[in-house]
Amino acid sequence: MRRTLLVYLHGFRSSPNSTKAIMTGEAVRALSNNENSYEWYCPQLLASPKESMDMVIKHIDQSQADRIVIIGSSLGGFYTNYLAEKYQCKVIALNPAVYAARELEPHVGMMTAYDSEEPFDFKAEYIDQLRNLQVESISNPERYFLIAAKGDELLDWKEMSAFYPGAKQLILEGSDHGIADYANHLPAVIDFIEH
Repeated sequence: MRRTLLVYLHGFRSSPNSTKAIMTGEAVRALSNNENSYEWYCPQLLASPKESMDMVIKHIDQSQADRIVIIGSSLGGFYTNYLAEKYQCKVIALNPAVYAARELEPHVGMMTAYDSEEPFDFKAEYIDQLRNLQVESISNPERYFLIAAKGDELLDWKEMSAFYPGAKQLILEGSDHGIADYANHLPAVIDFIEH
């Protein structure tokens, strides 16, 4: 039996309860059969980028999986680049914050989580942690699948596209940062995971 660990990393101020995470998790679990088993891992990421990555790396390293696939949205997409290069695995980046330190520097201070209103302190030192996780350029573009929305109100789709030269890219006309029409694109995500 082939065992796949599928890691889903949510975005800044988001959670494993995000619509995309739940939809993806249900679709991935449905893939498991007698020949292929899929382990779904979608942790609540921490405010500290370093602690978040330490937690995810520990889980990956303890896994018995034969292969790893990582999906990341927004800030999760930034983390996905780092992990893709570390593990040389397949990844799907959904409107990734390819330069997260620059994007999040203006947000240092007290923040709240989107779905719980739970407050957390986004510290200045976390920007340095993000800089330490920055991937300058990707290797093996065939391992990457970018989904970027031209209608993203927070991040520049052109910058995302330029970051993944040679990778499979699905550039959406319109849509938004959260990819409101994600259900339409989930089959392409699942296809990339399986093949």
